Amino acid sequence: MMETKELNIPLGMTPERWEKFNLVSRASGERMTLQMGPQHPATHGVLRLELETDGEVVTKVTPYIGYLHRCFEKMAESVTYPQIIPYADRMDYLSSMNMELGYVLAVEKLMGIEVNERVQTLRVLVCELNRIGSHCVALGTYGLDLGAWTPLLYLFQAREHILDLLEELSGARMLFNYIRIGGLANDLPNGWTDKVREFCDFMAPKIPELNDLLSYNKIFIERTANVGVMSPEVAIAYGVTGPNLRASGVDWDMRRDAPYSGYENYEFEPQLGRGEFGQVGDCWDRYIVRVREMDESLKIIRQALDRLPDGDVKEKIPRSFGKMPVGEVYISTEAPRGELGIYLVSDGTNKPYRVKARSGAYCAVSALPAFSVGVLIADLVAIVASIDIVLGEVDR
Repeated sequence: MMETKELNIPLGMTPERWEKFNLVSRASGERMTLQMGPQHPATHGVLRLELETDGEVVTKVTPYIGYLHRCFEKMAESVTYPQIIPYADRMDYLSSMNMELGYVLAVEKLMGIEVNERVQTLRVLVCELNRIGSHCVALGTYGLDLGAWTPLLYLFQAREHILDLLEELSGARMLFNYIRIGGLANDLPNGWTDKVREFCDFMAPKIPELNDLLSYNKIFIERTANVGVMSPEVAIAYGVTGPNLRASGVDWDMRRDAPYSGYENYEFEPQLGRGEFGQVGDCWDRYIVRVREMDESLKIIRQALDRLPDGDVKEKIPRSFGKMPVGEVYISTEAPRGELGIYLVSDGTNKPYRVKARSGAYCAVSALPAFSVGVLIADLVAIVASIDIVLGEVDR
């Protein structure tokens, strides 16, 4: 038998797994090229992965994007600053509040606007609600990709409560256009905070139920532990952020380490991968980090409700955007799929000269070839689901 060091074990593979699936190149050297997507449910959108395979083993992965180009950055040059907000919604349409917040904070930084504490608190509250709703989709569809149908129903039931709350607040269920430059579109409806507290009481016991149903299910663990291991070095080299980075053991969360909107005043604990069933940074770690983040978001929401002050949510909204300061700004926020960075260049007109969005999901897709070699095709399905991408944000 060949020595382990001669096998050239791919990143993320254990020697045992390498030997188990007999991944030593065959004498024939024959390879097959397969197209996974862009019309494939396991690619979570119109992503095309070109796979080079040796039997069932993936020897090379090449992602191709651009099938869902939102043209966000180019369109932002053609409309006024407030009119860009609905376009930001459509990048990561599963966490629109977080997309709006990143863009709005950049414009407020350019204009030198500081909003009051009520606006900051409500922004944190709706973004954390949206984070839970986004993770519900990520975790539910993850189970579905691996053959578990029931968790999707449980999680979408919880998400419906969130969408009802945000619809009552903004009038929309996905693309909210609620966070405005200098404030919010409108204040809270009567009794809305009581409904949010009821949701928190409803959601808290659902997370242990999910753990019993899926997280610690033996089959699910077998499909995800030691699969698709992303080392901290690979994550950092590819600019991976958010839950994917923390699952690799890197303790970095913009809400705590570079706070905005008053996040420094909240008590919560960023969740890290621990390698409980395999290596740190495997698919199971990326999954469980998002499960535990929902608990942390509930903590933040309860704190926001407890400290919600009075104030006018529109007092800082400018009446006109005709004369903007000339300059450039960059702001970065912690969205559900990683850091959303907005780079804004103003030439003094009512339209930006340039808007650039830095996508967390795009970096996660970029890293796929670095930790997906040597896995089975079925494992690749689990890996793509574990990085939780939305193609509207990948393509922008």
